Amino acid sequence: MAKMNLLQAINNALDIAMADDPKVICFGEDVGSFGGVFRATSHLQEKYGHDRCFNTPLVEQGIIGFANGLAAQGSVPVAEIQFADYIFPAFDQIVNESAKFRYRSGNLFDVGGLTIRTPYGGGIAGGHYHSQSPEAYFTHTPGLKVVVPRNPHQAKGLLLASIRDPNPVIFFEPKRIYRASEGEVPEEDYQLPLAQAEVVKEGSDITLLAWGAQMEYLSKANEMAEKEGISCELIDLRTLLPWDIDTVVASVKKTGRLLVSHEAPLTGGFAGEIAAMVQERCFLSLESPIARVTGLDTPYPLALEKEYIPDHLKIYEAIKHSINF
Repeated sequence: MAKMNLLQAINNALDIAMADDPKVICFGEDVGSFGGVFRATSHLQEKYGHDRCFNTPLVEQGIIGFANGLAAQGSVPVAEIQFADYIFPAFDQIVNESAKFRYRSGNLFDVGGLTIRTPYGGGIAGGHYHSQSPEAYFTHTPGLKVVVPRNPHQAKGLLLASIRDPNPVIFFEPKRIYRASEGEVPEEDYQLPLAQAEVVKEGSDITLLAWGAQMEYLSKANEMAEKEGISCELIDLRTLLPWDIDTVVASVKKTGRLLVSHEAPLTGGFAGEIAAMVQERCFLSLESPIARVTGLDTPYPLALEKEYIPDHLKIYEAIKHSINF
């Protein structure tokens, strides 16, 4: 085991994947020259050469179009979009090409080796062009997988699984905890299962569900609730598409309550899909309405960032409201 922060765990996963498979190629804006804006790919070009880790022009549509072409010919591209806010110029390539290539060819061709890495979310005083959480846009697209890790151990295992998965994967990295989150990470090669949620802590009164950086706030809210005698079950969804309905449903049938938290705005956020499905499957087990603690339906504000983020205090108040309904 080694002590790593989330960035180091991602770099370690990329290093292992590239050493294990010569078809793995990393590229993106500034990825080769100095490891990208957050240094996630540091030293990979030195180790594997300019042919396997390199810079691209500042054109996101071109990055993913190029990645689709590589993947279609058998390479295993790991393409970086420097900030998730700038993934939208590549939206057509991702949802109309990457996601549909296997289907439209009748399984003759695919781009299943493609992984798209991108940092998402706020908390770094980045303003409205460097703080968005666009995961819900892609959960509406069959043919993709959407994965979000919560800590270094999860990041390494889930990224290795994503690179080796036979489907195109969008891997959202919570940049707020890139260097803030440290933990013990196995130095060897390992994978964590995709499309499988993890019950982080068992409880009996309410199910708390989130992914990525929101798991930290969920844990803090749980500690506050425990002091009030409230038993919370914590679940990290980890994969949003396809998401682990069965684990969440089993938990809600046990606790009778559900709170979902994400940093993206409320309207159209993935919590709405979760709430609809859980209501269908758990209606007779629910003791209170399903709660959503999310970002606001506004552009991400710079000066009012703390007011925007759904933190542990907001989650704690929602827990009490649900329990006392």
